[in-house]
Amino acid sequence: MSLSSADSDQLTLVDGVREALRREMADDDRVLVLGEDVGKNGGVFRATGGLYDEFGSARVIDTPLAESGIVGTSIGMATKGLRPVAEMQFMGFIYPAFDQLVSHAARLRNRSRGRYTCPMVVRAPYGGGIRAPEHHSESMEALFAHQPGLKVVVPSTPSDAYGLLRASIRDPDPVVFLEPKRIYRSSREPVDFDAALPELGEAVVRREGSDVSVFTYGAMVPETLEAAEMAKEDLGISVEVVDLRTLSPLDRETMVDSLKRTGRAVVVHEAPLSGGLGGEVVSALQEEGLYHLEAPIKRVGGYDTPVPLHALEDFYLPAPVRIAEGIRETVEAEA
Repeated sequence: MSLSSADSDQLTLVDGVREALRREMADDDRVLVLGEDVGKNGGVFRATGGLYDEFGSARVIDTPLAESGIVGTSIGMATKGLRPVAEMQFMGFIYPAFDQLVSHAARLRNRSRGRYTCPMVVRAPYGGGIRAPEHHSESMEALFAHQPGLKVVVPSTPSDAYGLLRASIRDPDPVVFLEPKRIYRSSREPVDFDAALPELGEAVVRREGSDVSVFTYGAMVPETLEAAEMAKEDLGISVEVVDLRTLSPLDRETMVDSLKRTGRAVVVHEAPLSGGLGGEVVSALQEEGLYHLEAPIKRVGGYDTPVPLHALEDFYLPAPVRIAEGIRETVEAEA
């Protein structure tokens, strides 16, 4: 279902994904979509709804349940001039395709000394908060951000879902595009279809502040913005919120500029704390902004356990109260 002119100015995040796919497919015959149930059913979250009817089975391809085959086929398509967009139903299902991504897609440009590129996107809903069973709530973005040759993009708003996905499809190298399914339909906003597409690798300041900078992405952006408002109202703390948007490459310049303005930093993600992307953010801030730090950097993340089932899921995920507590501790800490 393509968006009508009547509702195109108020999109949810999943609407932004769908409209980005539709417009790229309409503009470029090389773009196609493949994955489990992406065709007639429109995908498990209906992110590809209507595309099968509009573009047909040759460009919206229902595949067998075989993630390694989906990504491997996409690599072959990309080397032959197409621009495939593969869907993983959940991030927890991506592991069978991990070898294809890190051993082949990410290395193709280097392996061929620039003769070949691999312009493909792998979309995957990620993260918890929807009361899903095991293997449906993973947040393992650090695995992919660690791999040279892969770009990792995580939108947090409908506008960014639309713009960043279109930019990812046009990129000459493979992109892992992680969609925070918890906020697929949690809010709507106007989307300017005529605006210039955002650059991959550019963070954005979602809220300006002067006392502490909080760096986050994906589904934790609205939680962090709520925590920032709590800190302002309850504690009088002015919080700057930076949405990283691209995890590889990181926008170090925007990160360090924010740290220079506030002197204190908190990093928030829902992935397990140990080995999570937050450690890389902390290292970048200390390497390039150490002399601006007025206190140790605080990390607020998931716990070092598998994502628990329903009864404990809300306890596992960083909530605004826990984020606000991390902000308070950082502001009160001494260097």
